[in-house]
Amino acid sequence: MQKPTRLERRLDDRAHRILRRAPSTGWRGALVEIGVFFAKQAWACVFGALLLAVILAVRLWYPDAAPLARNDALTIAAVLIQIGMIAAGLENRRELWVIVAFHITGTAMEIFKTDAGSWMYDAGGVLRIAGVPLFSGFMYAAVGSYMVRVYRLFDIRFRRYPPVWATVIVAAAIYANFFLHHFWWDARWVLMVAVVALWLPTVLHARVWRARLRLPLLVVFAGVAAVIYLAENISTWAGAWLYPNQVDGWEPVSLSKLSSWFLLMIVSVVLVTLVYPPRAPRPAATRVRGVVRGPARR
Repeated sequence: MQKPTRLERRLDDRAHRILRRAPSTGWRGALVEIGVFFAKQAWACVFGALLLAVILAVRLWYPDAAPLARNDALTIAAVLIQIGMIAAGLENRRELWVIVAFHITGTAMEIFKTDAGSWMYDAGGVLRIAGVPLFSGFMYAAVGSYMVRVYRLFDIRFRRYPPVWATVIVAAAIYANFFLHHFWWDARWVLMVAVVALWLPTVLHARVWRARLRLPLLVVFAGVAAVIYLAENISTWAGAWLYPNQVDGWEPVSLSKLSSWFLLMIVSVVLVTLVYPPRAPRPAATRVRGVVRGPARR
């Protein structure tokens, strides 16, 4: 069982005292569920939201003449956000290992992709590795933070989840293709077919408050990829990095990147399941206390 952090337990107790008096039926009951859903999503996104806010703030208000380069300021801010997440009890140590894995795999991809000319960063700053600003790895870490937190906050479970060994093979092939397609044939559409074949039968079960959501997992993958694509447009507009077609003037990120983010979602999910193995849905009669786990049975 995935345990909430200390801070989440305290917030859970307060929310439980409020929500147990909330309407459970009708349109007011539906509004309660919708409110809890978005509150949990916002809580899961806190790392990415803070990092995106810093990127926008640097674009809008950071002085050009500042002695500290923008890239270095972003890196320092990202480190402080991560330290704050741990110090405030927003992430536990087990989740931190997943986030570190996202950081390492993401930074390795950034080094290769920037060298291949897929996208580019401003040349300023000293906190970089192989020409890549260190804050770039934190953008992947933000995705990892969201994945592990949403998994826990919604008590996510799966029906008909594919064998983990098969998902690891597909995820490894996807990650390898991000590199190999620069030298060889781009196998992304073959990999997309493999993803659909593996996960098409899978249904995600998530607890909101009293309600249980049941959604096809592929639809969830696509939805999260679309949100990341939106964040990518905001980040490139803010100048965090640029694609070649944006150098002479910003324009929306190509829609083709949606397929890349969709495939990256597969890598992300597989990394999380290596720490939190997929679980079958709870029996219908089971109730567990709290916003993180659902209401108490009375």
